[in-house]
Amino acid sequence: MTLPPLPTLADIEAAAHVVYREFQPTPQYRWALLSERLGADCWVKHENHTPVGAFKIRGGLSFFDALKRRGELPREVISATRGNHGQSIGWAARAHGVACTIVVPRGNSVEKNAAMRALGVNLIEHGDDFTEASDHAAHLAEQRGALRVPSFHMDLVSGVATYWWEFLRAVPQLQVAYVPIGLGSGACAAIAAKLALGHRARIVGVVSAHATTYADSLAAGRVVEAAVSTRLADGMAVRRADADALAVLAQHLDHVVQVSDDEVAAAMRAIYADTHNLAEGAGAAALAAAMQERAALRGQCVGVSLTGANVDASMFAEVLQQR
Repeated sequence: MTLPPLPTLADIEAAAHVVYREFQPTPQYRWALLSERLGADCWVKHENHTPVGAFKIRGGLSFFDALKRRGELPREVISATRGNHGQSIGWAARAHGVACTIVVPRGNSVEKNAAMRALGVNLIEHGDDFTEASDHAAHLAEQRGALRVPSFHMDLVSGVATYWWEFLRAVPQLQVAYVPIGLGSGACAAIAAKLALGHRARIVGVVSAHATTYADSLAAGRVVEAAVSTRLADGMAVRRADADALAVLAQHLDHVVQVSDDEVAAAMRAIYADTHNLAEGAGAAALAAAMQERAALRGQCVGVSLTGANVDASMFAEVLQQR
């Protein structure tokens, strides 16, 4: 697999200037109860504290800034999402006066859909999963002559890498960091920031045990589609890995952990009980993986990314009632 060029330190620092026009760096805290639970120093990066409640906004801002600098802002953009990427693109498109259409699969999060519409997004429901929605978005973009915004692109990664740049500089003693993999921008951003800073932390990818395309593809050395059945981790519910993301991850991830919906639910409850922060399924996946591997982490300095908080109230209530 050919390795695409990752954002450099200069790229990430430039993206940070763009991001900080909209909001300040998010915090990272060492939570005592989580550390006690894990048997390790547990640091949480709070991307649930961005204006859209997830890390994706950073990528949307950097992507549109790159378009503007190249003089390539279109009249309309079209993309696909399970929610957080759509909010990111909707936010950035509105800021640049660009029309935005987002395709989501049927049965998508009601509250994520509402959040996208509130940003001025024209929302279309199509298909039974993210991959079908994504293929439809590509068709619509070609039909309308609109710009198809992918879910993985190095201009997105540059922006997302700013949160890892913040995290790794703030916690230089970090030994291992867990990051969920949806379509790959978050994990590739972690790798880009680690390399740019010369940080020694091991980066561990986390996939849903009910959406294993990246785990299967890494094992096979090529893109392998896998059925998606996760009910809880919609941000990781990807059926087909991105080839460019896969190339980066294959080269630089320490290893990959698969987490079940039950483990994710337990991590959501732990985050709420120990920090009183809200985590959506994908947002709690990093902690779920660390908890699965806690015997090997004892005494280490561990980082987990709380990548988003956008879980429907009814779903979260159900998770809290489970024991």
